[in-house]
Amino acid sequence: MARFVLRRLITLAVTLLIASLAIFILLEIVPGDPAAAQLGTQATAETLAALRAEMGLDRPAPIRYLAWLGGALTGDFGLSLTYDVPVSQLVAARGVVSLPLAVMAIVLSTAIAIPLGVIAAAHHNRAADRGVMIFSQVGVAIPNFWVGILLILVFSVQLGWFSAGGFPGWGNGIGPAFMALLLPAVALALPQAAILARVTRSSVLDMMDEDFVRTARAKGLTRRTTLRRHVLRNALIPVVTIMGMQFSFLVAGAILVENVFTLPGLGRLLFQALAQRDLIVIKDVVLLFAALVIVVNFVVDLLYGVLDPRLRGARS
Repeated sequence: MARFVLRRLITLAVTLLIASLAIFILLEIVPGDPAAAQLGTQATAETLAALRAEMGLDRPAPIRYLAWLGGALTGDFGLSLTYDVPVSQLVAARGVVSLPLAVMAIVLSTAIAIPLGVIAAAHHNRAADRGVMIFSQVGVAIPNFWVGILLILVFSVQLGWFSAGGFPGWGNGIGPAFMALLLPAVALALPQAAILARVTRSSVLDMMDEDFVRTARAKGLTRRTTLRRHVLRNALIPVVTIMGMQFSFLVAGAILVENVFTLPGLGRLLFQALAQRDLIVIKDVVLLFAALVIVVNFVVDLLYGVLDPRLRGARS
């Protein structure tokens, strides 16, 4: 197991390095002059020169890359050109909204999807299976921001149970903050649950055709016991893969939902930085999202080894 984890750690470090280099090249080298991209075509030569000096563009690209990478490793992401505060402060302030929101959404999605997928597979081609498949089709077809608008219309405008948007902050109590994140979490979770339920159903159906399942049934185990003891654990490997991808998406791809609910999260920070051409914030937030995706994939790889010990040797 230690060798398996060490190999995964080396792969993690190399992938992070390649991702950081690609982000630096795409945002600092390919556009030509980041200062001109920031200020636009109406900027004077003096203004451009001052901004280039402030952004450190008067230094060679390799030196800038190493300085940026070293700063990221120590938590120093530089100063935002728009907000004039350290980017690390912006990320920390927005992360306490986006990360709990993503965790709530993935917990809701998993709690809905896995039981539905197992029920659908256990009642294949019956009414329960068809009901789950209809839910899956509808959930995949409706975008999460539209689900968010519907939730606001029903639970905020009509019933008045929830606020229509905004975030009071964790300092005002866990209850109000949790309530502010609940509707956005449901909006994010439902489409993901629809996908995960379909994957779970397919995976469980595949496992139920395996020889070891038929052997278990031949020994006298009930269908329910066979599902719980022999099918579900083996069927979880593709489900865990999709959950890892979904968690990354829920943190990095919640831009539209955060805007619908006016939540000050990381997605909204990136959207505002793009609108204001704040290249330093864009570069740092994109690196953060890339690192998150890579780390989540690393955790998924470790879970593979836990769920199926044969994969430790095969994947290493």
